[in-house]
Amino acid sequence: MKNVTVHLSLIILFAIVIRWTISLHPYSGAGKPPMFGDYEAQRHWMEITYNLPVGDWYQNTTDNDLQYWGLDYPPLTAYHSWALGIVSHSLNSSWVELHKSRGLESYDHKLFMRYSVLVVDLIVYLPAVFVYFLFCSPGLHDQYSQLVVCTVALLYPGLMLIDYGHFQYNCVSLGFALWGVIGLCKGHDLLGSLAFVLALNYKQMELYHAVPFFCYLLGKCISHFRKNYHEGMVKFVKLSAVVLASFSICWLPFLQSREQLTQVLHRLFPFARGLFEDKVANVWCSLSLVVKFKQILSISALTKICLTTTLLLIIPSSLDLLFRPSIPKFKLALVNSSLIFFLFSFQVHEKSILLAALPVLLLLPENFFACIWFLLISTFSMLPLLVNDGLTIAFLASTLLFYLLCDILTCVEFQQSVNRCNQNITRLKFFLEKQSQMLFAAFIVSITGMVILTFVLLAIRPPERYPDLFPVIVSAYSCAHFLMFLVYFHWCQLTISPSSFLSSSNDRTESIQDNLSVKRQHKKLKSN
Repeated sequence: MKNVTVHLSLIILFAIVIRWTISLHPYSGAGKPPMFGDYEAQRHWMEITYNLPVGDWYQNTTDNDLQYWGLDYPPLTAYHSWALGIVSHSLNSSWVELHKSRGLESYDHKLFMRYSVLVVDLIVYLPAVFVYFLFCSPGLHDQYSQLVVCTVALLYPGLMLIDYGHFQYNCVSLGFALWGVIGLCKGHDLLGSLAFVLALNYKQMELYHAVPFFCYLLGKCISHFRKNYHEGMVKFVKLSAVVLASFSICWLPFLQSREQLTQVLHRLFPFARGLFEDKVANVWCSLSLVVKFKQILSISALTKICLTTTLLLIIPSSLDLLFRPSIPKFKLALVNSSLIFFLFSFQVHEKSILLAALPVLLLLPENFFACIWFLLISTFSMLPLLVNDGLTIAFLASTLLFYLLCDILTCVEFQQSVNRCNQNITRLKFFLEKQSQMLFAAFIVSITGMVILTFVLLAIRPPERYPDLFPVIVSAYSCAHFLMFLVYFHWCQLTISPSSFLSSSNDRTESIQDNLSVKRQHKKLKSN
């Protein structure tokens, strides 16, 4: 027990050091007036929520110009900004002084903002990662392998670069979502539902995960109905009560009038912003290379197309989970749902890929190799954004560190897992023939492409006629990978039964444990 505590402390310390090192780099909009960037947006929300009454937070008034980073996240984000505004005012009132604090970039304030991310990360996200891999991951019985997988998950560069570099609080919504998954994994459906409601009320993008949560819980209720109608009804009523009550409490200050509620919803879903922002690695942005959707279709038509496409594609995964609810299927459905929303929905940001990365992190013990591949691509897909923020060095260093750490595991895990491919239901059928060579070659080609495109984006000047050529190529390249993973994870979910998945999950986890055992033995031989 003492050794585990020491190891946990060292992992946390290492994770904090890497995060704080990234925070020493620039942030979104640094020194770029008049709008600056996401850093200023978060600071401005503290200014607005601290100085104005609750009823004005989402309203366009003389003191709250919604064109200047108007609040466009759900109430829980607003409450968080209000709490930070109070702390900020107590430290230095000029940091949240109405109107006069715009564009503030003092050293002390930057330190406060960076610390504010670290604190909520330590409170919400980091504990959830440890709890999940130590207590909710089937097959990881060896403490050493549990701690190594925890380390890999905590050092995922995508989340660190966005929260500690670009500057956001994604660790809060993703942390609450992870606590929701933990609740469902441990059979505490009410607590899991509450945690996910908090996630959804912190960032509306958690809708990416909402369908699997809904289908899994409803599927469990239906299963109880079939066995015992009274028990099923009680469970359904309890879940409904928890969800409705928690939503009502979060939204209570904004339920005073229909107009006020409508205004908040309008701010949360700003369809007028367009199909996508910047160069996001989704289908619509990639297809815009040949089809100029924004020019030939109206916002209304694009919204309907996106909605219809997203709903149609999410049906197979959702129905499978609804009628055959299980935790393994639930985790895979989270990946499939979030990927479909990212690839096909309306108004997608580059950073939204983090919503798909979270459930992929949860699948590390089951399919380490494929998950690491996805996580590398997801970080690479945000490269244009990170370069624009001045985070090039942070991106290169954190991604290389992540890859080298993962390579320690995959070098042996890959060779052992492919030998059991006939029993491994998470491998695609076309890998059954010469699977190791094909998979390894595909991975090498993929990583080589990432390296080449990174060099091109950083070192070569694009043609004057096409200034965004290289960012668009990066987005299209990443999108192609995400489509491949979407097919793959759908195949994983739709072709397994709960019992066979659990069995094979243990087999796959053994490959990681075997790898770690080999590494330890190798070290002992070296020391001798």
